[in-house]
Amino acid sequence: MGDESRSATDQKTAIAPMLSVRSGARAIEFYKAAFGASESFRIENESGEVVARLSVGEAEFWLADESPEHLNFSPESLGGGSVRMVMTVNDPDAAFEQAVKAGATVVWPVENQPYGWRVGRVVDPFGHHWEIGKPLGRVSV
Repeated sequence: MGDESRSATDQKTAIAPMLSVRSGARAIEFYKAAFGASESFRIENESGEVVARLSVGEAEFWLADESPEHLNFSPESLGGGSVRMVMTVNDPDAAFEQAVKAGATVVWPVENQPYGWRVGRVVDPFGHHWEIGKPLGRVSV
């Protein structure tokens, strides 16, 4: 967010995931409730399919209704996904609980891990997995 005023020649390089979902409008509302996402861009066609840019804090991601004709499939169509989202936050326990209250399903609860993170995993109603956590400090491996 905040890059809307940049000219086309003054654009910084960025990489952001685009999640393919069924029911894009519903997914936007879920991400707002689950993660406190804000919507900075949205287009919607006459049949209600959307493409949107969302942000959680300074982190941006996109979502779009799946479009098999363009080879964009949701995890629901594929029977699973090939990517996990990792969200780093100050209070993973609170963020995790908020996501579950909004409708995410627990894959594994937030716990301290031997590799130095406090992290848990949920799957959202659209099939995308989110690992929510934070580093605990330096760990020797």
